[in-house]
Amino acid sequence: MRSAYSVETVRTAERELMARLPEGALMQRAVAGLAAACADLLGRVYGSRVVLLVGSGDNGGDALYAGARLARRGAGVTAVLLAPERAHAGGLAALRRAGGRAVGVGGAGGAGGGTGAGGAVGGGGAVGGGVEELVERADLVVDGIVGIGGKGGLRPDAVPLAAAAERSRGAVVAVDLPSGVDADTGEVRGTAVRADLTVTFGTHKPGLLIDPAREYAGSVRLVDIGLELPVEPELEALQHTDVARLLPVPRAESDKYRRGVVGIAAGSGRYPGAAVLAVAGALRGGAGAVRYVGPAGDAVIARFPETLVSDQGPKHAGRVQAWVVGPGAGDDAATVAEVLAAEVPVLIDADGLRLADASAVRARRAPTLMTPHAGEAAALLGVDRGEVEGARLAAVRELAGRYGATVLLKGSTTLVADSGGGAVRVNPTGTSWLATAGSGDVLSGLAGSLLAAGLSAVDAGSVGAYVHGLAGRLAAGGAPVGAHDVAEGVPEAWRNVLG
Repeated sequence: MRSAYSVETVRTAERELMARLPEGALMQRAVAGLAAACADLLGRVYGSRVVLLVGSGDNGGDALYAGARLARRGAGVTAVLLAPERAHAGGLAALRRAGGRAVGVGGAGGAGGGTGAGGAVGGGGAVGGGVEELVERADLVVDGIVGIGGKGGLRPDAVPLAAAAERSRGAVVAVDLPSGVDADTGEVRGTAVRADLTVTFGTHKPGLLIDPAREYAGSVRLVDIGLELPVEPELEALQHTDVARLLPVPRAESDKYRRGVVGIAAGSGRYPGAAVLAVAGALRGGAGAVRYVGPAGDAVIARFPETLVSDQGPKHAGRVQAWVVGPGAGDDAATVAEVLAAEVPVLIDADGLRLADASAVRARRAPTLMTPHAGEAAALLGVDRGEVEGARLAAVRELAGRYGATVLLKGSTTLVADSGGGAVRVNPTGTSWLATAGSGDVLSGLAGSLLAAGLSAVDAGSVGAYVHGLAGRLAAGGAPVGAHDVAEGVPEAWRNVLG
């Protein structure tokens, strides 16, 4: 499992470790990993052109020290200093000793204040065309502008450098996280550096795993620097081994009831396909049996004859271990209310989220899993959709607390938060090809079957999202995919995890 910790937690762990190490030792651990990652990207270090974008403080120091290591291996290294008077003195001296040079943001040499090894750096000012050209022509650009404490996007003098880095023919490597993104929340409030690779130290930061910031991070490489971190992280991402331990596998004595029976209350005359897709997800998700209740029974039976169909409502459908309610339900508030009154775990999706009475959700004693996308979450919170998409972590936590339920917020990064707090789960397997009609219905059935099998709401949501995302990737293979294809891909994803 990958874990991510807040800036405050990381800084506390760093201070405690630095107190036990010789001065500068912790920085050099980070720098060694950063320089190795840069060398791997370059392939051939000797003769390559490397540009460092250097802000004040230790983040810029990491870039300077890494640049010095590359310069000693024959790279031509130039540091662009945004605040020359506040550049990390030790890192700058090391770069000069190694044969690197430093320039102010006013330009490379001349009026901009260029230096050779050991020279002085001129004043700052606006970014000159010479510096931008230097960045664009680099084989590697190292972003050391702002560290993990940065908030609110880049300052104006750094914006042209970020734009030049994006135009660069070479790769862009971010030090710890891309400058301009919020490490704790994943928010991007302004211009930020877009990296091809982020080399982060000690642990992942939440912003590296949550969009929109995740989109700026590129691939992420973690460098272990020996931090001692708490057991409870801020954020966690399941991996294959974690999911394999949670997936329900029938035993010799299992029957369809022991494996879990899931009830699906979904579909309408207008949206019968939602019922079919939710049932598909439930059957592929390992349920021993699926009971369907609703007006789309004929469509469900035609596609899945093994489904147990009833038109008598949830109370008369027979025994179930969990319910899924809402996909394609239209305006059937009575069925939603009836399901919410059941004393078994319930997953609420789509129209069910709109029709569910908030007080009835909060009053439930059995587990409740809500699965909104950003638009539905915005309606539930009474905010604009853009506010949810820009601050996904805050939105999923607020929803979970407000409704006293576990909330799975679907989207470019799917998040699962429990009303009781604790680490938020982030799903790493999603693909943009899953942005297709009916995909969420499949996820609802899949996660509902996991609830029926006995998984907690948090585990059912996060494991369901993981398998669903992997199924989407495998089914798509880089090409358009339909929701039915995703459902059919679930068994292959399941085997992939267990294998």
